Amino acid sequence: MPWYFAFFLISGFCGILYELIWLRLAMAQFGVTTPIVSIVLSAFMGGLGLGSVGAGLLLRRYGHKITFPALWLYAASELMIALSALAVPFELHAGHRLLSHFASSTQFSSVAYSLISGVCIAIAMVPWCAFMGATIPLAMFAVQADSRLQSRHSFSFLYISNLLGAVLGGFVPLAIIEAHGFHFTLLIGMLLNCVIAVAAYALTYAHKRAAPVVSQQTLPAQFDGRRGILVLLFMTGLTSMGIEVVWIRLFTPFVGVLVYSFAIILVTYLAASFLGSSAYRTFGRDLKMSTWAPLALLALFVVLPVFAGRPQPMNLFLRVVLAIVPFSAAVGYLTPQLVDLWSGGDADRAANAYAVNVLGCIVGPLLSAFVLLPLLRERWILYLFALPWLFIASLNLSQQNSRVLVWSGRIAVLVVAVLTYWVTVKPKAFETLFPQRVVRRDNTATVIATGSGMRKHLLVNGVGITALTVTTKAMAHLPLAFLDHSPESALVICFGMGTTYRSVLSWGIQGTAVDLVPSVPKLFWYYHSDGPE
Repeated sequence: MPWYFAFFLISGFCGILYELIWLRLAMAQFGVTTPIVSIVLSAFMGGLGLGSVGAGLLLRRYGHKITFPALWLYAASELMIALSALAVPFELHAGHRLLSHFASSTQFSSVAYSLISGVCIAIAMVPWCAFMGATIPLAMFAVQADSRLQSRHSFSFLYISNLLGAVLGGFVPLAIIEAHGFHFTLLIGMLLNCVIAVAAYALTYAHKRAAPVVSQQTLPAQFDGRRGILVLLFMTGLTSMGIEVVWIRLFTPFVGVLVYSFAIILVTYLAASFLGSSAYRTFGRDLKMSTWAPLALLALFVVLPVFAGRPQPMNLFLRVVLAIVPFSAAVGYLTPQLVDLWSGGDADRAANAYAVNVLGCIVGPLLSAFVLLPLLRERWILYLFALPWLFIASLNLSQQNSRVLVWSGRIAVLVVAVLTYWVTVKPKAFETLFPQRVVRRDNTATVIATGSGMRKHLLVNGVGITALTVTTKAMAHLPLAFLDHSPESALVICFGMGTTYRSVLSWGIQGTAVDLVPSVPKLFWYYHSDGPE
């Protein structure tokens, strides 16, 4: 088993390395917006889910026919992942060129642009991520086929090593990227995946070949068949990835621009998940999933970011830890426990359970970015994600036999519900720093227009974008004045306060302005009295 731990440690490192770089490449090709982040996350997780389900299905149908070492299948998947380091950047660039070709002959709405970009990103990423998703069921199949290895808790064993690698992958590649660039860092990932593939292939010769799985595969003797486990797995994925998008929006004013916000949040999330999974491997492997308390506390943990996101001065490390660690550690404990209970070490059942979790991970960011964030403040979105856990805890509590336990539990759940509501409502939001303000929300960003007179400001996700200045007027007048012919039209990139666009119109020519954030042009009236005209 130490070899498997090493394989998944390196594989987890490479997986996050690819995710971070692919995210930045996708934003470079298609735009730095919340929808693009959500699409990349969903495509990445969607590929993992498809690979997990596909591998489980193939093992169920053809596993008994395999006459070669099962570990070869895992080695082949790692080799295919290595190829993705070369393929995905090329495919993203090709998608951008295709989108540019369409844009030259037609106009896109923001929704159409996001849809077409999503298709390009999915085509580029999903097939390769499927090989990543196949690694756990294929490795579990290899463990199951080897009579010398204990397989009942193999998922949590592989999961925790994968998480540890992912933690390292969350910050080490950033240093390599800054020193050597994207493509060099991708080559390092490709080399590491090739090392895993070669080592896994060679390992079958270093030991005696494990006997093939018998033709009539039977489920392990100890597994939990309650369908509620799958519901919980879906909800953990939905909640964790859904609120991760909200975290990025909520903490960008405090931790910086989007990419590094994502990296800091991701590393903290993965490290806390690793601690939770380690706690499960150490203390919880023999426990039944019968307690309601952790489920109720999850609701409180979900809304802690609202308290940590207060605009009052607070240490950055403390702010991020308070917001992310409790929930992430709880989910890190719960997820491998649920999969172990459902699968009992069977690769096919684990693949299906993991795929259900991944399905929630796909739905979560899409729900947050495209449905909830345009309509609600961040605190109320977190509260909506918290409510199902109070309901699930109540249902779980009703299955207890002791009346005293039931009533004491109900009181405790009520207390947690009150605390959850209080933490959601009591803290002030970031925009309260600006007494005079207009706030607009959409699926891309939260936009704040504030100030008066010549001291007006524009903030996008808490980051100052521009102010009223004559420089933005000169950006229009100077190019137009120095043309060797009379200007006929002009294009303004990044609408901002509309000062440059307004200056273009003063020449009596056709002006076109674009902005990646739909709410920004809608605030034209705030900065210029003639804006509505």
